[in-house]
Amino acid sequence: MSQQTTQAIQHVLVVGGGAAGWLTACHLAKKLRPGTAGGVKVTLLESPDIPILGVGESTVPAIRRSLQYLGISETDLIRHCEATFKQSIKFVDWVYNPLPGQSSYYHHLFDYPDRFNFDLTPYWLSSDKTQSYADTLTIQGKVCDAGLGPKQITHAEFDGLTNYAYHLDATQFALLLAKHGVEKLGVTHLLANVTDVQLAPSGDIASVTTQLGNLSADLYVDCTGFASLLLGKALNVPFISKQDVLFVDNALAFQLPYEAENSPIPSFTIATAKEAGWVWDIGLSTRRGTGYVYSSSHTSHDQAEQTFRDYIGPAADGKNLRRIPMQVGYRQCSWKHNCVAIGLSNGFVEPLEATGLLVFDATARMLAEQFPANMGAIAGAAKRFNQKVQYSWDKVIDFIKLHYFLSKRDDSQFWLDNRNPDFAPDSLVDQLAFWQHQLPTHYDFPSRFEIFNLDNYQYVLYGMEFLPDISVHSYNQSDPKQAGRYFHMVQQQQQQALQQLPTHRALIEKIKKFGLQKV
Repeated sequence: MSQQTTQAIQHVLVVGGGAAGWLTACHLAKKLRPGTAGGVKVTLLESPDIPILGVGESTVPAIRRSLQYLGISETDLIRHCEATFKQSIKFVDWVYNPLPGQSSYYHHLFDYPDRFNFDLTPYWLSSDKTQSYADTLTIQGKVCDAGLGPKQITHAEFDGLTNYAYHLDATQFALLLAKHGVEKLGVTHLLANVTDVQLAPSGDIASVTTQLGNLSADLYVDCTGFASLLLGKALNVPFISKQDVLFVDNALAFQLPYEAENSPIPSFTIATAKEAGWVWDIGLSTRRGTGYVYSSSHTSHDQAEQTFRDYIGPAADGKNLRRIPMQVGYRQCSWKHNCVAIGLSNGFVEPLEATGLLVFDATARMLAEQFPANMGAIAGAAKRFNQKVQYSWDKVIDFIKLHYFLSKRDDSQFWLDNRNPDFAPDSLVDQLAFWQHQLPTHYDFPSRFEIFNLDNYQYVLYGMEFLPDISVHSYNQSDPKQAGRYFHMVQQQQQQALQQLPTHRALIEKIKKFGLQKV
């Protein structure tokens, strides 16, 4: 074995900042311990001239584990990132055509529906369904609709009565990660624009050219956003578009203040379906972040802007709306030679279900945990990484498409096309055909790289009124008395939670003032 093959990796250069870049740098530094004996230097290079995209303001519960692991305080997150709690995504008008003055909704909650270690799902499916799946099996939907937070001020950081994630200001979140990465984890921070990328005869990246000179490292992480300066442009890794499956390709974004200082803050993302896409509405501590994600093949930019302005109301009068073109899909591979792409430079599958930060965080953690032992191990690590990341992207695409595919809306070509099996992945169509007569189980989600699992699918399937025929599986309902006791217990717990939990805004204000007990 050559000396070059066994050479230790001594320096990792993360090119690009934002949430993706700083999450990556923090995960790497946490694991590789720069500045210690045998540690690996981690440098983050970001442009002083390129603003953070700053749209990804929604997370999923996995981010709590990452923040706790990295040593970032939940109190600091809430105080410095305008963060609020997120317990659900409320899907409005996704199932049926909306009627004037009327709307329908369902919750994709973060609490698990099998909290009693007893499968209540078949009993609900065989009931008269006077209550939604979410409200029958959990307390969290009622908590959300009542405007309450997921915890009390006496709960410790990262603990709560219900499961939760956060809404946050993406720009401030990146700054918090940067401060923590530099001060606590030993990340070296450089500010400069990349003007060129130099390749070695082997095809590896040799260095990046900046105003500071040529910067070299053993391993490079491309976090340069949609530009993909390293993996896409320098190494010519093609982009695989998924526009034929997920049609939305543009987003309009707008931030607006609350009507009053004491306006309620929803502890859930509101996703309202429109004729050519959907509107997100996210409540932070001092403002709302809104946006319209739409398909330019199914509406004009002018019509999309009017649809969005109609949603916002007078607050948008005379204001410019920011339009963001989106590349929906992923790179043919995420890791080539000595370059790994994480973030938008790797892939992006629209904002529904907060897939952006979810995948960025998961892949950054995986890179850190499976960091190659030496230069000779890079090829093997890259092969495994590429397989896992592509599998994850494909599963994410299946889940996102599920929301559109199961809709019963027929009021526009956008929804008709989304319901057409010709525009859906075969893997999703086959799975739904199987589930017509068979309840989903954990065996349908055998890999930890599924990203979305059984409980996520249950909330969306039954919220979208996908109701399988399980009459031949009556043995799954062999203990109706016990099921009845559990259903009654859920109702009792709902009432207790409604009496005990504070309003979401009151909770956020208390945390800002007093802080939470550290774990």
